[in-house]
Amino acid sequence: MSDGTPADLFFDAAINLLRRVREEEAEAIGAAGTLLADTVAAKGRLFAFGAGHSSLAAQDVVYRAGGLALMNLLAVPGVVGVDVTPATLGSALERVDGLASAVLDTSPLRAGDALVIISLSGRNALPVEMALGARARGVKVIGVTSVAYASQTSSRHTSGTFLKDHCDIVLDSKIAVGDAELTLDTIPAPFAPASTVVTSALMQAVLATTAATLAARGIEPPLLRSGNVDGGHDWNARILDEYGDRIFYQR
Repeated sequence: MSDGTPADLFFDAAINLLRRVREEEAEAIGAAGTLLADTVAAKGRLFAFGAGHSSLAAQDVVYRAGGLALMNLLAVPGVVGVDVTPATLGSALERVDGLASAVLDTSPLRAGDALVIISLSGRNALPVEMALGARARGVKVIGVTSVAYASQTSSRHTSGTFLKDHCDIVLDSKIAVGDAELTLDTIPAPFAPASTVVTSALMQAVLATTAATLAARGIEPPLLRSGNVDGGHDWNARILDEYGDRIFYQR
């Protein structure tokens, strides 16, 4: 590790990654935002899914002040964050064949909806099967992943494919395999992951594009306001009532 404090070096690494995705993924971000806007305009529903720490970026866009009220979390029991004990069970469930199909069969997803699948490696059975099953049901799929894993690791899905192979649009987070930005001679393993910072920024960039695209078409984006500002609760009550048939986190 070169000169600078570990904190400085982490910030530098994260900023460099954000610059890369801003420049290199601009076209894909625009396409993803447009796809979600098209879905909203066509009365479709929006969903986000992520397993383990990839779920953090999915949860961050659901029922969020400044965010689209229509974004719903597609939850898979045991793999949403680290809410299961032991935490290692979540990682094991990501490799179980058939789990995604069972979730899709019982979910509200239907043809005409859009699903954002977040998986850093994109190699496990769960995200690959989720993308395959969703598209087979007529759902548009946006994948947020690190494409580097497809060339440096092997797939854990029976097809031998990765999440990126089954998406309508792919957003590449540029995160290096292993998700650790720093090394130090006195520490035996690389450390300081940046995937959450970058993936969350990608998600917010896409939804900002969605909101602006809807507005440009003369459609009011169904945005939520903070409940901690005056009038926020009344605003949100109107939005949640108006779009209640496409919102599932209230049921």
